[in-house]
Amino acid sequence: MDRNIKVTRDGPTWLIYLQLATFATYLYGLSAAVPLLRAELGVSQAVAGLHGTGMALGGIAGGLALPTLTRRLGRRVVIWGGLAGMNAGVLLVAFGHSLPLTLGGFTLAGGCGSTALYVMMAVLSDHHGPAGAAVISEANAVGVTAGIATTYVFSVVAESPIGWRPSLFVPVAATLLLALVMGRVWVPSAPAPPPSPAASLRVPYGWRFHVAGFVLLCCVALEFAFNLWAAALFGQRTGLSPGVAATGLTAMLAGMAAGRFGGARLALRFAPGAVLLGSLGVTLAGWTLFWTGTSAPVCYAGLALSGLGISVQFPMGLTRMIEVSGGRPDQASGTASIWAGAGSGSGPFVLGALGDGFGTHTAFLLAPALIAVAAGGVVGSRSRS
Repeated sequence: MDRNIKVTRDGPTWLIYLQLATFATYLYGLSAAVPLLRAELGVSQAVAGLHGTGMALGGIAGGLALPTLTRRLGRRVVIWGGLAGMNAGVLLVAFGHSLPLTLGGFTLAGGCGSTALYVMMAVLSDHHGPAGAAVISEANAVGVTAGIATTYVFSVVAESPIGWRPSLFVPVAATLLLALVMGRVWVPSAPAPPPSPAASLRVPYGWRFHVAGFVLLCCVALEFAFNLWAAALFGQRTGLSPGVAATGLTAMLAGMAAGRFGGARLALRFAPGAVLLGSLGVTLAGWTLFWTGTSAPVCYAGLALSGLGISVQFPMGLTRMIEVSGGRPDQASGTASIWAGAGSGSGPFVLGALGDGFGTHTAFLLAPALIAVAAGGVVGSRSRS
C-alpha cells in the first residue's frame, strides 16, 4: 500500500464525525439499557435479546431502502432524516413502560440510525478516496469516544434516584445542538465519475463480496453480543449491581476508542484484511481474560482488550465490502447494512437464548466461534494478486 496517503480533516469531515458521535450516544445508551429493561419488564434473556433483534430488523429494512432513498432524496437529507427518526425511537423507549413500546422504539431507532450510519460511511469513503479506510476507522473512534461518555453517564444516572431513563435524552440533545451549530455544512459536490461497468450493466457481485458480507455479519454479531450481554456477565462474575456493572461496557468502549484511533494509522499502512485478521486475534485474547476472570480488575482488563480488538472490525469489514463492490459504494453500504443488521440481531438473541438454557457464562462461548468463522472468511477470500 502507498504509505504516503494523507488524511485531510476538513469541515465536512468533522460534520460526519460528530453526526456519528450522536449515533453512538443512541447505540450505546440503548445497549446499556437492555439488562435494566429485562429486570423492569420481568422477561427472560431471550426476550430481552429481542430488543437487539428489533434494532437489526430495522437496520435490514433501512439497508434495503437505502439506495432508493439516497437516489431520490440525496445523502444529506437521508442522514439528517435518519438521525431524526433515530431520536424518535429513543424517545419511545424513554417514555415506554411496556414490551411492545420498547421493542418498537429499538426497531425504529435501529432502522433510521443505521440508514444514517451507512450513508455517512459512503460519504467518507468517497470524500477521502485512498484514505477512506483510515478516515472511517477514525470516525468510528470519535463515535466510540462519545459512547464511553454515554455509558458512564448511564451508569451514574441508573444508580441515582431518578433512574436510568433520563440518560436517553442525551442523543436527542446532541442531535439538536449539532443541527444548530453545523446544519449548513455539507460535503462539497464533486464531478460525477463515469458510470462503472458494474453499475451500468448490473453485474452481479463477485463471491468475495458475499464472503466479506458474511465476515461483517460475524464481526457485528460479536460486537453486539458484547454490547448487550457483557455487562450482565460482568455483574454475575463479580457480584456488582446491574448499574455498576454497566461500567464494564465503558471499559470495553475505552479499548474500542484506542483501537480505532490506532487502527486509522494501521489502515494507512496495511490492507484492511490484514488489520481485520490481527484484530480477531486480539479479541480472542481479551475474551479469554474476561471469560475466565472472577474479579473486577481482571474482567475490566479483558473487556478493554476485547474492545481493542473489536474496534477495527466494523470499519475494516465495511471497507472490504466497498473495495470489492465494483465502484458501487452506496449499493455496497446498503448491502452491508443488511449483513450487519442480521449480525446485530442474531448475535445478542442467540447468546440470550443460550444464556437461558445454559447460563450466560457458557453462552459466551459463542464469541470464539464467531471469531473462528470470521478469521476463516478473511483468510479464504484474500486476493491472490
